[in-house]
Amino acid sequence: MDVISTVGGGAWTLIFGYLLPFLAVLTVVVFIHELGHFLVGRWCGVGVHVFSIGFGPELFGFHDRHGTRWRFAAIPLGGYVKFAGDVNGASVPDSEQLSRMSAADRAVSFHHKPVWKRAAIVAAGPVANFILAVAIFAGVLFVNGRDVLIPRVESVQPGSAAERAGFQKGDVVVSINGRELKGFSDLQRIVGTSADEALTIVVDRNGRRLSLEATPDRRETQTAFGRQRIGLLGLQATRSQEDVRHLSYGPVEALVAGASECWYVVDRTFNYIGKLATGRESTDQLSGPIRIAQVSGQVAGLGGLTGLINLVAILSVSIGLINLFPVPMLDGGHLMFYAIEALRGRPLSERAQEIGFRIGFALVIMLMLFATWNDVLHLGSTFSRGS
Repeated sequence: MDVISTVGGGAWTLIFGYLLPFLAVLTVVVFIHELGHFLVGRWCGVGVHVFSIGFGPELFGFHDRHGTRWRFAAIPLGGYVKFAGDVNGASVPDSEQLSRMSAADRAVSFHHKPVWKRAAIVAAGPVANFILAVAIFAGVLFVNGRDVLIPRVESVQPGSAAERAGFQKGDVVVSINGRELKGFSDLQRIVGTSADEALTIVVDRNGRRLSLEATPDRRETQTAFGRQRIGLLGLQATRSQEDVRHLSYGPVEALVAGASECWYVVDRTFNYIGKLATGRESTDQLSGPIRIAQVSGQVAGLGGLTGLINLVAILSVSIGLINLFPVPMLDGGHLMFYAIEALRGRPLSERAQEIGFRIGFALVIMLMLFATWNDVLHLGSTFSRGS
């Protein structure tokens, strides 16, 4: 009986603690992405056959007054919008069907629209993700504000990069590489993504501004996404409550801060890709659905609703950005084809597009499998440490 209870309790924890928060986060992000395609498609006069959340067999759905089938499918790991003239949700054209279309059908066919309209429809998905992220970041800041810790140095770790740079107790960090800091968390963010990179840091020391040159040391640390290599200076923040201040944001300030937060996620992603290409980062930090589900559960448990909402924003930026990569099958791949079409005055041949889609499909599948394998290795190491 105890064994059954334990197994049952573990199953409920898995479902309510990890699976449901993950599906909630992913569904919101996917819905907004596809809604961007859908709304701009409708605005451009394109017929929409299907709006699907998930893949595979339909669980339930309905038709709207325009004839679009809104469906929820059995595999809730994505979604698609199928426009008139598409073979599938990846907007692959059906040449035979297109050639047999009547004038009325061609008028609402995605593939008979001007290239600028097709590009706008495709770009609308990622743009919707960025808008969602900015809106969430701005909304949270507008409603809750932000508590920040003044970046005052309490102590300097012996032998650290900070000691070599000449930091002293009581220094207040004003800016890094010209970027003004509002709190100690801003310092941690910049330093954490700048391992082995020289930084120009301005500090206030007893009313005087001094410029220090520091290169954060590279260290490994364990996070929810596995072992990550981050930069460390070796500074300990002040613990005084007097150094905590609450920042309030008006509507405009919140929007600016939300956009800045969105750009931070984009910048950090490109920073990682650049380091990956130059061999300064490892691919073991790539995460798939298993680790995202794990983090969703942890955030829901520790950060509550606000934490989960912020995770939606971060994931929305990431999905929007990834979809803009120039890989066929992704939105960025379609935009690449449309750019070529605009320059040539005619689209690429069907054969060239078909080869491109196949290559893109293979790349996407390989990336998903690799990220999932990383997730499995991460879980294995987590369980081994726990035992």
